[in-house]
Amino acid sequence: MPGLKEAKLHRHSRYLRKGRYSSSGNHYLLTTVTRDRQPFLANFIVARLLIHSLRAQQEAGRVSSLAFVVMPDHFHWLIELLCDDLAEVMRLVKGRSARLGNIYLDQTGSLWQNGYHDHALRRDEDLRVAARYLGTNLLRAGLVKTLNDYPHCYAAWL
Repeated sequence: MPGLKEAKLHRHSRYLRKGRYSSSGNHYLLTTVTRDRQPFLANFIVARLLIHSLRAQQEAGRVSSLAFVVMPDHFHWLIELLCDDLAEVMRLVKGRSARLGNIYLDQTGSLWQNGYHDHALRRDEDLRVAARYLGTNLLRAGLVKTLNDYPHCYAAWL
């Protein structure tokens, strides 16, 4: 029943915001999912538009982008937050990529599910582990045999 699934996703999204606190200088592993897990990001151009939106946040000085991977129905992004408002960063990324993606796909409506997941990293050694997780996500999903085969990922260490 589509209405029930949508209602559960909406109810759950408010808990993703509960008690959320972000602070400049902290490192975060962020994940967000497309609406109904539709594979919008399997489209090469739409994936590149999202990457452009991620890079715009770095160029604006809000984040330092350490790694990302764009999967067909979600993305993971490892950042150092350079401002105090992680929610605003994600609002800008999702808003811009949705506007541009919808124009390209000639559609209207939300491209993204409400909310996002953030995990604050606590130790410097966690950064490489988190970045490795992003890359192996592609391998586990069977999208590529080697990371060099995939155009929609980045890691500062490579």
